[in-house]
Amino acid sequence: MRGVLLVALGMLVSSTIGVGVRAVDAATSWQILVYRSIGTILFLAMVIAIRQQDGMRGVLTKIDPPVLVGGIGLMLASCGVIVAFEHTTVANAFFLVAAAPFIAALLGRALLSEQVRKATWFAIVLGLGGVAIMVGGGLSIGQFWGNIAGLIAAFGFAIFAVSLRWGRSNDLLVLALAGGCFTFLTASFATLMSGTGFSVSMHDLLISLAMGAFQLGCALLLITAGSRSVPAAEIAVLGLVEIVLAPVWVWIIFGENVGLMTVLGGTTVLLAVVIDAITGARKAHAM
Repeated sequence: MRGVLLVALGMLVSSTIGVGVRAVDAATSWQILVYRSIGTILFLAMVIAIRQQDGMRGVLTKIDPPVLVGGIGLMLASCGVIVAFEHTTVANAFFLVAAAPFIAALLGRALLSEQVRKATWFAIVLGLGGVAIMVGGGLSIGQFWGNIAGLIAAFGFAIFAVSLRWGRSNDLLVLALAGGCFTFLTASFATLMSGTGFSVSMHDLLISLAMGAFQLGCALLLITAGSRSVPAAEIAVLGLVEIVLAPVWVWIIFGENVGLMTVLGGTTVLLAVVIDAITGARKAHAM
């Protein structure tokens, strides 16, 4: 029960990302990503230095291909989500990200020769149908690039999930630190290329740093601590806490409305996730 509560609390903390981005006054998506990644790097470096006897020196010994690939996946996920918020609603972006487990299943089969259950194939088809509804609805209201960014985020999370299964002994905090570093480099390059520069208001700077340390760093600590005693299927269901609450917070605080196509498509994707998680749990209990 303690593990479930920790994971749920981590998802609750993580669901505040939309509020953080909408609270920013003038900083661009890439500027937000630069300072958010700095907050994440500093927070995780501090935690690793405190928790591990060899401190940050031990991090270098844990960097291997799965960590690097997982870090790139987290970079794609972070950049995709924040950029998506600039072009579409928080709800639309998060419902698209919810398709990540199905993309991960396909990548796992292609790259790791993992078996995909029949129920998962059904959930994949159902989930892709939900994504098609949302992307199709986005075309009619000018949210195409937001949908593309949301799908890139889902692909990034899928790469991250597969990298964890590839490198079974990965330290999640080290992997997240690598993701923060890759995000910083990518966002810094994009900021330079855009010509906006790195100057932001103190208000936007503090919000971005707080998102990195609190919304991402603290959430990751809670989820990591709780996931040790929670089955993967239950974690998938608990992940719906973040996906459902993120647009709710933005609607309550900023009055951001959700379109009908987003609701229909998002509900379809969430239903697919629940079906996959429940059938997976039943199979695990049967074994």
